[in-house]
Amino acid sequence: MTSASATFRHQSRLAPLIERWDAITSFLEKGAGAVLDLTLRIWLAQIFFVSGLLKTVNWEVTVFLYANEHPVPGLDPGAAAAIGTGIELVCPVLLVFGFATRLAAIPLFLTAAFLQFTYKELTDHLYWMALLGFLIFRGPGALSVDYLIAPHLERSAIPLGGFLHRIAAFKQRVLLPPFDLIVRVWLAFLLWNLAFKTSSAGLQAAGLVLCVLLGLGLATRFAALVLTVVIVAVFFDTTPLGDPVLRFFLLATFVIYGASILSLDHLLALKARRLCPSLTTDTQWLEGAPRIVIVGAGFGGMAAAEKLRHAWARVTLIDQRNYHLFQPLLYQVATATLSPADIATPIRAVLRGQVNCNVLMEQVTGVDTKSRDVLVGERRIAYDYLVLATGARQSYFGKDAWEEFAPGLKKVEDATATRSRILSAFEEAEACSDEAEQRRLLTFVLIGAGPTGVELAGAIAELARQGLREEFRNIDPSDARVILVQAGPVVLPAFPKRLSLAAARSLAELGVEVLTDSRVDQVDADGVQIGEKRIEARTVLWTAGVKASAAGQWIAAERDRAGRIIVGPDLAVAGASGIYALGDTAACKDADGKPLPGLAAVAKQQGGYVAKLIRAEIEGRQAPKPFRYLDLGSMATIGRKSAVADLPIAKLSGSLAWWLWGVVHVAFLVDVRSRIAVMFDWFWSYLTYNRSVRLITGTQSHPD
Repeated sequence: MTSASATFRHQSRLAPLIERWDAITSFLEKGAGAVLDLTLRIWLAQIFFVSGLLKTVNWEVTVFLYANEHPVPGLDPGAAAAIGTGIELVCPVLLVFGFATRLAAIPLFLTAAFLQFTYKELTDHLYWMALLGFLIFRGPGALSVDYLIAPHLERSAIPLGGFLHRIAAFKQRVLLPPFDLIVRVWLAFLLWNLAFKTSSAGLQAAGLVLCVLLGLGLATRFAALVLTVVIVAVFFDTTPLGDPVLRFFLLATFVIYGASILSLDHLLALKARRLCPSLTTDTQWLEGAPRIVIVGAGFGGMAAAEKLRHAWARVTLIDQRNYHLFQPLLYQVATATLSPADIATPIRAVLRGQVNCNVLMEQVTGVDTKSRDVLVGERRIAYDYLVLATGARQSYFGKDAWEEFAPGLKKVEDATATRSRILSAFEEAEACSDEAEQRRLLTFVLIGAGPTGVELAGAIAELARQGLREEFRNIDPSDARVILVQAGPVVLPAFPKRLSLAAARSLAELGVEVLTDSRVDQVDADGVQIGEKRIEARTVLWTAGVKASAAGQWIAAERDRAGRIIVGPDLAVAGASGIYALGDTAACKDADGKPLPGLAAVAKQQGGYVAKLIRAEIEGRQAPKPFRYLDLGSMATIGRKSAVADLPIAKLSGSLAWWLWGVVHVAFLVDVRSRIAVMFDWFWSYLTYNRSVRLITGTQSHPD
């Protein structure tokens, strides 16, 4: 056993607990912290902005106050009033957007200090100073403009960009710790004085302990959380404590961010990290670690890689593309609502901080199970554990010749080609003088009424009837026919019948023609043949079944009719030691013996499970129980205001389901930039019906 291995074995007992706490604090700081920061900025902004408006409306009174109540030395009362009012009107706007936040917070901090020390002493003023000080020294959270531009500021063309970046770093590194300590000690003293005045000895003792913990920065998050609860329950309206909302914000800041480096918590964290090298950037401890190769960076592959972040393992993630694609929103790229960059995130950016993971942009051609190598062309990549998460592709049920005329929607390239195909149809119809050809160009046929087909049909219909309205002169885009063909009796057959019927009604309201019990017999360049019925159409899209990738053939595994690898309850491949399959690559059954659906949620849960299983084996711990899918429900959207949601606790349809669908899909996006971009595009599209990315790119996609 190597020294690194021996060290790891000795530390592994503490590692899971330390890593779990690290994950919790990371979520608090990056997730809850962003929401708290945005709420705090808006709250502080409205306080000062309302004050500025009142001063503007009552200007004579404002000048009088600056002349008599709180004059500014060396400034004329009128000038002082203009400067103070301007600060209260301009800086709050910057705070709300999180733009130049530190610079905007400084004048507001000075205003609060001026009021506190020259006019009237109030606890609220001190709260303002404390909260604004954290904005000055720590900066805004992820839901801000500053957060998006900060990484690029140093090398940007913005005047003094590099200087501002260095100043911000200096504030956070040097000035934040002492400021944090001062605020903690002051807040602890304020709360202890209040507790000391109570008649309850127990409350006094508890208050003393909690305030000492807060002041020393020991178990800071716990102490701040308990103090928040106690104050809300006992001292909510106590005058000496000031505005309860501001008090909540300040205590919540310590709950989420904890204490700075000038605290006992920080010393304990340093000790914990020495006991748990997986939390450091030191790669020496990975010497001799097992090799885990993950093929595919979809939902399952990414989940497995991220869950192995702290494992004593050398992880290699291989994908033929350099980005992770959020496939559920691919249809919105195809219908010009979103751009590819909104739903595709570079894999390396997601795994940037994961020192035990290496990313390769390569195409796997096979697996040698005897020598335990993954084949990448002539190159071999050795593995101890192999995770196959290669996804699926379109299945034409033996009619592969149809693919030329009815492309599917699985990749970014498919989406941009489909977008060009749809938009080109309207452009060609505008220039066409043949009425029959115009009708063919303005007819869109979608084969398959699963979630993708329903969502894509609704989006095309909405684009034709609203998004392109009044933009053409020779044609009326609303005359376009959108036909959804389904071989079975209902749309969304995997959903409860009530939701399927609701989806059909929503499609009808958008003008989509739904043909159920209609099996397509032929697809060609001019349209489709359904039994005796012929539909002339220049644009035919395939949204029916899928089949697994060739991964099952690589390892000669047992497969089902769709080519998926049949796996056991632990997602392991029978007869292939150390190989696991998940997501669309695997044929896995639930507790009732039913095949699991090809959903993102299934793949993500399976990826997390396989990572946990492999890590337990590496660390010599008990293996987890067989995989069980936690069904959180299924959703599908129809247009911009209707959806269906099959949830464990309820069956929803209409606008409520649409809002829920939007929240869930934004939350599932990988990075903050994508969430903000998607929310903005949806908001703009919802208000105006305008599509932000109506670009026709690439070569002509219509068959000759």
